[in-house]
Amino acid sequence: MKRRLIGAWITVLLSLLLASFSGCKKEYTAPNFTVLNDKLKEVELEDFIGKPIVLNFWATWCYYCTLEMPDFEAAYEAHGDDVVFLMVNATDGRNETVAKAKAYIDEMGYGFPVYYDTALEAVNAYDITGFPSTFFIDKNGDVVASKVGMISAEALEEGIKLIK
Repeated sequence: MKRRLIGAWITVLLSLLLASFSGCKKEYTAPNFTVLNDKLKEVELEDFIGKPIVLNFWATWCYYCTLEMPDFEAAYEAHGDDVVFLMVNATDGRNETVAKAKAYIDEMGYGFPVYYDTALEAVNAYDITGFPSTFFIDKNGDVVASKVGMISAEALEEGIKLIK
């Protein structure tokens, strides 16, 4: 009986670990998109290929997005020299504006770079239906893993290890 219970717990734990990412190695080539940087100049995902990329879609109205932001800030501080962080704000102009997103980032004191998807081109390219969503892209431009929903600090670190 004890062995069955231990076996069941091991199965549950492995299932949870595997479910933390919805992707696998070389899942697909990362779709390109154009967004605006903090100076409101256009940049493309392709501009960053050659380094590992953590791509996160977020909005200020998204409760779980705001909860995971401190973990992204810590990861950016730890890995920002080796990994590109693309924190893409879903800036639809109605529920979310550049001014609102910038004010939030300034108020919270985050240092990671924020990009504004004012045409929702990136959101559509990645078929984002829920926020937050995070993609781990290797230096060759392949999506290695992804997570829809809030990501834990541990899973964020594991994703970064997959692309470094």
